[in-house]
Amino acid sequence: MIYLFTNGLEVYTSIMLILALLFSLVYEIINGFHDTANSVATVIYTKAMHPRSAVIISVVFNFFGVLLSDLSVAYSITHILSTEFVLNLGSNYNLIMIFSILLVAIFWNLITWYFGIPTSSSHTLIGSIVGVGITNAFVSNRSFIEVINTKKLTEILVSLILSPVIGLVFAGFIVYLIKNFYKIDRKKEKKNCFLVEKNNINKKKLSFWTKTTLIISACGISFFHGANDGQKGIGLIMLMLIGIAPSSFSINLYTKEYDINKTKHSLTDLYRFYQNNQEKIKCFEEKIKNNSSKCVPIRVQQKEKKVSISDVNFSINRVLSILNNVNDYNVLNKKEKINMRILLNFVLNSIESVQKMPCISKKEKKHLHNLRKNIIVNVEYAPIWIIFSVAISLAFGTMISWKRVAKTIGEKIGKSRMTNLQGITSQITTSISIGIASYTGMPVSTTHVLSSAIAGSMLIDGKRLQIKTVRNILTAWILTLPVTIIFSGFLYFLILKIV
Repeated sequence: MIYLFTNGLEVYTSIMLILALLFSLVYEIINGFHDTANSVATVIYTKAMHPRSAVIISVVFNFFGVLLSDLSVAYSITHILSTEFVLNLGSNYNLIMIFSILLVAIFWNLITWYFGIPTSSSHTLIGSIVGVGITNAFVSNRSFIEVINTKKLTEILVSLILSPVIGLVFAGFIVYLIKNFYKIDRKKEKKNCFLVEKNNINKKKLSFWTKTTLIISACGISFFHGANDGQKGIGLIMLMLIGIAPSSFSINLYTKEYDINKTKHSLTDLYRFYQNNQEKIKCFEEKIKNNSSKCVPIRVQQKEKKVSISDVNFSINRVLSILNNVNDYNVLNKKEKINMRILLNFVLNSIESVQKMPCISKKEKKHLHNLRKNIIVNVEYAPIWIIFSVAISLAFGTMISWKRVAKTIGEKIGKSRMTNLQGITSQITTSISIGIASYTGMPVSTTHVLSSAIAGSMLIDGKRLQIKTVRNILTAWILTLPVTIIFSGFLYFLILKIV
């Protein structure tokens, strides 16, 4: 953290930055106890584990989930706001923006936790970020797309909307398969350990395999919750540090000489690739523009933006000129570091666009992927102290105040309590869904995936849902984004006027 105080930050800015970091960790603690119920509710309400043991295991797996994950989800959060906007906003305005995001996110999470409503911390955080972005575009007379990365935001919103639907359908489908393909009839249900409800059949103990499956799937949810939600906390902190202390965090100052040279070689190779394939890419651009080729997929025609090879090569040359005879990023001045981040992000986006072109062969796509991997480490990183701070905060939050939401998930979604089959299917569905999302870099809501999975398993199992609880969950799901957008935008606007 010494970089925060050795690169020209004023004392006031440094103090406010430390306070903002503490608020970020408070947000992560709240996220911990707000979402712990997701991983412990089913194992507790099916009596697979004692509550204390379930929480301890959840703490451990949440902690290691944060430590062992990559940073793809973290930078999905960071890239909601455009890089140039964040870097050009200035330290004081970035502080106001970050405090607006954090205060609204903390407030909404605490309110919904108090009333025991399973809401999404992801929706809360993303809505708060979008709110300040929209307000800033309004007050500075900028275009919305200059401030908000609409492509990234669209991907995230689609992921947040579809993931609960997938949870509902997939969990219900698993229950349907088990009940029909294994020919389980009502007379045999009472003898089948998967379908035994809590406190039924003389409190019959769970079989070894049922208990093991419940515990392993609960561990999976905890691990992937840490991997997904922990990354969001890391992304929020990096967004804050890049904007407020760009001299220290706009590029990875921990990059070693070997990796810097690797970056130079990769940029040179990329420049050569674009030069050699210039005609091919230009031809493809013309086909999209004229919509005259049947071989160009509609999805590519709609989504692909024009990649100007001359602009990309110009950016590559500028980065190479900055890095000329440089073996340590600490020797660069603030302006060079900021320019490097903006230019490298532009180059990385160009690689992503070119990779999607059908005129690029599989071998070429693999080559581009490797070049991108060598370049991205310079701008998508997180210091180890940030990762450990978030992991500890999430784990600490997991240990406290989980009962309110757990009771809603375990008892109030259906009119009868959760059965073992419902617990297993909902946990497996949630674990797989969150795991895939974490691997692909998509922030999703563990809360809504699990809640919808439980609802889906109960519906197919012939159990009726408690309409009031389901209505509250749906209302929170629908309202969280717009409410946090409005609140954070208004708070940001209010502070700007006061300051």
